[in-house]
Amino acid sequence: MKKLSGFVLILLISLFLFVLTACQDDDGNTLTYEQITVKQAKEIMDTETDYIIIDARTEEEFAEGHIENAILIPEYDIAKRAEKELPDKDALILVYCRSGRRSKIASEELVNLGYTNVKEFGGIIDWPYEIVK
Repeated sequence: MKKLSGFVLILLISLFLFVLTACQDDDGNTLTYEQITVKQAKEIMDTETDYIIIDARTEEEFAEGHIENAILIPEYDIAKRAEKELPDKDALILVYCRSGRRSKIASEELVNLGYTNVKEFGGIIDWPYEIVK
């Protein structure tokens, strides 16, 4: 029994260390996405030229109205489509959905795939600016 509990303890410590280091860059910095406001996202869109906007909603939701120049990659497709459609893992990527839940999931997945400059700004329901249909 003592050997088994020791083995389980070592296994748990190993798992913890793996999780702790799994989302770190080569310098040991923890990788994560940045939560920003819709106002900050709009400022980036108004002042920057080199960024990508990801709409993490469904095709139907996207067709009802989306932020100009947004690329539709539903949250459930991020893992299989990101590397093909977003080849530059250091690009500035702004992510939104309807309310903010799916954009958080998509942003986390992008970080897990190695993207380094992901900013999540919630949902289009909070977007007071123009949208296109």
